[in-house]
This record gives sequence, C-alpha cells and structure tokens, in this order.
Amino acid sequence: MTAVMWKPRTSRLSTIIDQPGGLSVGVAMAQARANLDNLKAESQSIVAERIARLSALQAPPTDQDPVLRLNEAYEIGSAIIDAAGPFDRDDLCKAAAGLCDLIDAALPGAPFDWRIITVHAQALQLILGLPEDAEETRTEILANLHQMVARKIPAADQPAD
Repeated sequence: MTAVMWKPRTSRLSTIIDQPGGLSVGVAMAQARANLDNLKAESQSIVAERIARLSALQAPPTDQDPVLRLNEAYEIGSAIIDAAGPFDRDDLCKAAAGLCDLIDAALPGAPFDWRIITVHAQALQLILGLPEDAEETRTEILANLHQMVARKIPAADQPAD
C-alpha cells in the first residue's frame, strides 16, 4: 500500500498577511493590482510580437513535413494565451485557443489548410488593435472564428458533457 504524505504550503502573500504588523488583505490586493497594471504593457508587447511571428509563418514547401511548422504555430498560439490570460484578454485567448484546437485536430499525413493560420493571425491582429469599447466587433470576429472551427472540427460545436 502506498502512503501519501500531505505537506501544507502557504503562499508568500498569506505569510505576509498572517505576520503581526503584516499587510491587510486590501493593501495586498491593491499592490497586486498595481503590479499587474505595470505588467500589462509588457504583456501587450509580447502578444503583439507573437502575433507578428504567427503572421510571418509561411506554409512549408509541399515536399516538407508540415509538423514542425504546425508545432511552431501551436506554440505561438499557446504563448499568446499565456501572455494575454492574466490580463482578462479572453478575446485573444479564445481566438488563439481555436487555432490550437484546429492544429490539434490536424490529421497526420493529411494536407493542412494553411489559410487557417493566416486567418487566425489576421483576426488576432485585428482584435489586439480594437479599442476597449468595440465589444460588438470582438464578438463578431470570435463568432466567425468559432464557425470556422466548427466546420473544420464538427465535434467542436457540440456542448461538453
């Protein structure tokens, strides 16, 4: 029989809050928000750079296995999610996740429609450049991307159990 040992861990924040004279939760949250605000511009820059890399990615020659380029496109999509996620950019995350889903669904040995990469890169550029109040436009772009995913992966349109 295997024994499981449980070792409780506390976060650095909880340690600071629990110490006498430590931070109040409100002050800690304000500091965390300020830290995130400081990183937001850096995140935008990283996302923009990843989208530019995705846009520059070319379809491999027909005599070359596309797996390496597809893996690179997947990694870029994943990096966009990583950089945009903490800053409530669900729009960018959904678009990049759709791209990753389509790459995941690619059948080995079957030709891959490279226009999928191009369309997602253009949509990501457009979403990134939209003003914050352009919610209707964002929704429309994401709906169109979702339709493409649903056409390419019919099971993607089915609700999860």
